[in-house]
Amino acid sequence: MATTTTATEDAAADAALLRLVWLASPALPVGGFSYSEGLEAAVEAGLVHDEASTAAWLLQQLGLVLARADLAVVVQATAAFRAGDTARVQALDAWVRRTRETAELRLQAEQMGRSLGDWEQSLQPGSPAPVPLTWPVAYARAAALAAAPLRQVALAFGFSWSEAMVQAALKAVPLGQAAGQRVLQQLAAALPAAVDRALALDDDARQSFAPMLAILSARHESQYSRLFRS
Repeated sequence: MATTTTATEDAAADAALLRLVWLASPALPVGGFSYSEGLEAAVEAGLVHDEASTAAWLLQQLGLVLARADLAVVVQATAAFRAGDTARVQALDAWVRRTRETAELRLQAEQMGRSLGDWEQSLQPGSPAPVPLTWPVAYARAAALAAAPLRQVALAFGFSWSEAMVQAALKAVPLGQAAGQRVLQQLAAALPAAVDRALALDDDARQSFAPMLAILSARHESQYSRLFRS
């Protein structure tokens, strides 16, 4: 039996999609362009030096870091916001803060989350200031307003991260635009599986443990010359 959708349902789906596209845009004023999340330190250490090593590094970071931590947090926090579960939101935000392994990574999570709250408030002048949240939880708050499936919310967050990291690689490695697009293609191809892993995680399985990244980030904090804040 064929199914049909109403104009209202179509409009709601369009609004949800556009909300996610908006949140994934590199033009979102949250300062993401100023962070490399350890990539610049990996370049300094000689671990990343060309297109192939950039792709390998970012694919590992997607699978070992993002899928096991922030993507899972985004999914769980979006569900909590939609359910009105404030205690759950606060617990997830506290988990993000205590599992950031270096000062600069924690500052990034806090600054980007705060900036996203400022952006939300700017769209509704006169509204109360949002409660400060870390980046993945603040993202979930903004995404929760879209009537989009959790998987699509996570895909949008993951693509936003992928694009930001490729932009960082263009400057830090450096890479050409075509090489950057090929790396982004690989990340986009790997993203659905990473999201599926994140969707399957519960609190006990969620983790933030990347020793090499933590060491490089700590070194980056005192790196003599750098372009990025992390």
